[in-house]
Amino acid sequence: MQKNMMDHNWTYNGQDFTSDMVGDYYGFVYRITNLVNGFDYIGRKYFKSKRKLKPLKGRILKRHRIVETDWKTYWGSSKRLLEDVEKHGKHNFKREIICLCDTRGQTNYMEAKIQFEEDVLIKENNYNGIIAIKIGGGSIKKLAEGYVQSQ
Repeated sequence: MQKNMMDHNWTYNGQDFTSDMVGDYYGFVYRITNLVNGFDYIGRKYFKSKRKLKPLKGRILKRHRIVETDWKTYWGSSKRLLEDVEKHGKHNFKREIICLCDTRGQTNYMEAKIQFEEDVLIKENNYNGIIAIKIGGGSIKKLAEGYVQSQ
């Protein structure tokens, strides 16, 4: 397939973001913007997930395998957003990575932090309808230490 600017790829800092750039990052926080009406959606996506495999013959313990998620083709979980993507076409939307995260906890924390900072539940021109978060303090310790030092 020929590389085309209309592929609707994810961008990061204005540049196309590819699998080669994932490295050791666990996930990312993103914004999808409707270029027709200005509505946007802030969410998070993981690059990898753990899949359980059956135990080997004669063994009891299950095995695990890390696989790449569908992040390249992902368009969010908002029903209203997905309806508008279908209605207006993917070419009328911009998919941007806001920040790259090292851990699952950091990804979840940064998603909620950005959603609260941008008042996604209050703004009229937003697809976000809920902020759901489950985080343990240990999973964001490194992030929290960096924040305290910057204050």
